[in-house]
Amino acid sequence: MKPMRVLITAGPTREPIDPVRYIGNRSSGQMGAALVKASLAAGHQATLILGPVSVSMPPATNRIDVETAAQMQSAVMEQFPAHDLLIMAAAVADFRPKSISPDKLIRGGSLTIECEPTPDIVAAAARQKRPDQRVIGFGLESTGGMERAKEKLRRKGLDLIVYNPVETMDCPNISAVLLYADGRSEPLPPMSKGEFAATLISRVQTF
Repeated sequence: MKPMRVLITAGPTREPIDPVRYIGNRSSGQMGAALVKASLAAGHQATLILGPVSVSMPPATNRIDVETAAQMQSAVMEQFPAHDLLIMAAAVADFRPKSISPDKLIRGGSLTIECEPTPDIVAAAARQKRPDQRVIGFGLESTGGMERAKEKLRRKGLDLIVYNPVETMDCPNISAVLLYADGRSEPLPPMSKGEFAATLISRVQTF
């Protein structure tokens, strides 16, 4: 397979509530780090769009640090046209506060935060992909949510989605099923995220 330009998103996003608080999740960025390593090991170029993480990351061909879903979307849409493959491994927050307090909120009483959906980054990228580009998404679902992952694959127009149970978040191992746009499914045995990343990169040449 000829060398590819691979665009990888990783880590969580933080959606601010006030200057010190945010809505986020426990994503560590481990999967993104493994995908960068696997891409480079296979002879590809790798651009990493990274949310806020504390784990060390491998040196990518290019690295762009972001914090919010809107910032990640902007970076993806700017970078994707120059890449052959997008792997959307980031755990983007699904909601963000409708308004952000300019001052730190004072503790006391109750607090209600009205939220709105964040942009669907992978779907937006898939809508604009060229015939020679591929888009891979991740479906982090509760156990038994494979049908939901399949629905995401179709609705978002992806070439492949990785179904993995939510229990794998922030864990060193992953037990995943690869779901392809042509209807194929490939259950994989439990393996380290490094092994899985190498497997995923190797599968790209099959579709």
